[in-house]
Amino acid sequence: MLFADDIDEEIKRSLSDLSHVLGVVPDLKNPRPEFGDTILAQLLVTHASVQRKLEEPLKKEGRVFCEIIVVPDMLNGRGDLHGACSAFLIDMCSSLCLMVLQRGMHVSQSLNVVYHSPASLGEKLRIINTTMTVGARAMSARTEIWNATQRRLVASGVHIKMQPSTPKL
Repeated sequence: MLFADDIDEEIKRSLSDLSHVLGVVPDLKNPRPEFGDTILAQLLVTHASVQRKLEEPLKKEGRVFCEIIVVPDMLNGRGDLHGACSAFLIDMCSSLCLMVLQRGMHVSQSLNVVYHSPASLGEKLRIINTTMTVGARAMSARTEIWNATQRRLVASGVHIKMQPSTPKL
């Protein structure tokens, strides 16, 4: 795992053990696995960095790279990576990327996915995440899921997150 020097130590620990970040820690009162646990347990962060944006040198850009092997839990009925699994990976990995620059509670506002090509059982996926904007209330990241085995783009997406609204009673 490669972490740039500018990554906070707490973030490095979190990215090294995703179970605490993404809610994979088993609940002793409810031993049932939750949605995506088997997939997230296999996700590996291979790189995290914060750098100056080329387009806007006064702003920073977070980058997080992840890898995972396609396993049976990730497949559709045709034996290819399920579209919902691609969206799930984009959601989770882009959230990790945004975490590098911004802490606190945020919820998804929109997730747009474009599907490019299939990925099959046993193939390695490389997931490249880059922050686009990080503001006080909203933030966005773009994600590309690459089939590292076949060297082609599988899916790409843009994830926009925002601070949750407070209930008004």
